[in-house]
Amino acid sequence: MNNENKKYHILTYGCQMNVHESEKIAGILTKLGYEYEEVAENADVIVFNTCCIRETAEQKILGHVGTFKKLKKKKPWLKIVMCGCMTQQEGKGEEILKNYPYVDLILGTHNIAELESRLNNLSKQKVYVQKTDGYLNEEIPSTRTSMPNAWVNIIYGCNNFCTYCIVPYVRGRERSRSIQSVYQEVEGLVREGYKEITLLGQNVNSYGNDLNDGTNFAKLLRELTKIDGKFRLRFMTSHPKDFTDEVIDAIASDKRICKHVHLPVQAGSNNMLKAMNRKYTREQYLELVEKIKTRLPGVGITTDIMVGFNGETEEDFLQTLDLVEKCKFSSAFCFVYSRRKGTAGYNMTNIVPQDIKKDRIKRLITLQNKITRQLNSNYIGNVFEILVEDVNPKFENTYCGRTECGRLVNFKSDTDIRNKFVKVKVNKGTTATLWGEITEVE
Repeated sequence: MNNENKKYHILTYGCQMNVHESEKIAGILTKLGYEYEEVAENADVIVFNTCCIRETAEQKILGHVGTFKKLKKKKPWLKIVMCGCMTQQEGKGEEILKNYPYVDLILGTHNIAELESRLNNLSKQKVYVQKTDGYLNEEIPSTRTSMPNAWVNIIYGCNNFCTYCIVPYVRGRERSRSIQSVYQEVEGLVREGYKEITLLGQNVNSYGNDLNDGTNFAKLLRELTKIDGKFRLRFMTSHPKDFTDEVIDAIASDKRICKHVHLPVQAGSNNMLKAMNRKYTREQYLELVEKIKTRLPGVGITTDIMVGFNGETEEDFLQTLDLVEKCKFSSAFCFVYSRRKGTAGYNMTNIVPQDIKKDRIKRLITLQNKITRQLNSNYIGNVFEILVEDVNPKFENTYCGRTECGRLVNFKSDTDIRNKFVKVKVNKGTTATLWGEITEVE
């Protein structure tokens, strides 16, 4: 089929895993002859790469799909595609078609590679969602859009089954790529000029468990540091129960592995951690954080915290606040629990009232903002190496990038310095960001 002069637009929702999978979708469409179009209404193919981590995310996506009904009537050749976590849920594809019959094609999380063949041969059947935990085709081309950063999947799926989470049901069981495969991809990206590589997985610390050959995450990190060149390695996300001393030693072994750990705690009460099936205690988490801070000086630890999970009492919540005070997180993604159909938590009856959830989330955010401001004062007057990622469109001649511990810094430059390492002296800090001046450019 001739797709010359045809254009595509991708709408991505959710985590960095979805961001990278959208790059693969873009790679497939580019291979088919489509060109990227910034304005969705001008595209010939619109792809919704969906998320279902919270019900509000689903509602937002479906509301957006609904806005294209009139456009589809106006442009009958327009192809609307939906894929990702939301469509992988049991029966969701059929439900979407019933309410949005103008959607042309629905794929799941396991078969993005089928986009090429299905899009060129649309039929009366529109839903193609595999029930297996098969590997994504590693031969899928990627059209990367995040220079100087690149995302690399090292493990797919999740085996943890936290009671609030839908991910294991839509991403399947854990499946690790080989060290050789990951090494080759990262080496190629460094050769192409990418300066920061982020290793992705629902739980990167479980990497290798399914390979049964002694492979683990620490060994992968050490192998990747054998690659020549100046670049950074980051990773997300880590599960506290699997964060080993060997991983800490691997991070400490090479300055190119960023001293930044995203370590979701979710709650500070043992009652809540047990109800969530997190498989660690408050005491074990605090001990781990102390160990990381001791062995990785200057490390930035960030986290996810949920309030209002079923059965959470005021005492449970106060223990969460106490843990936040003790850990002194660099930042925290704080959110209110919402029920997800298909999870164990959905059928729990001890639901926390909405007004209590709102009160607790405000108190939590207020505390974390205070801690972040306090920590920011420690950066002022110090010089950090920054990888310049992008311009800050709000301020003239202003660029931004992150320290190795993950803090965002803004600074002025009269020349375009994107994709370069610079030394920046921090001279001002706000809750959200730091400001500084360049002292040296690579």
